[in-house]
Amino acid sequence: MLKIYTTNYCHYCKKAKEFFKSLDLPFEEIDVTENTQARNEASKNAGGWLTVPMIFAGDKFLGGFDDVYKLHLQGKLKELV
Repeated sequence: MLKIYTTNYCHYCKKAKEFFKSLDLPFEEIDVTENTQARNEASKNAGGWLTVPMIFAGDKFLGGFDDVYKLHLQGKLKELV
């Protein structure tokens, strides 16, 4: 399952969620707008990535929206999920 760390003011977070819904891909959203601890933990698990969205497939960090969209265009996203 996909896990996406978001903030309530992030345009790319909204785009990522809409994109996953359009593909019928289930995801868990973790809003880190006011949760510094969860954001720091996600960043650590993402190798120091600081921006949102931070998108994971299981324990594997996929990147942000642009990275995931690129995986989709390459036909690799669904095999990772």
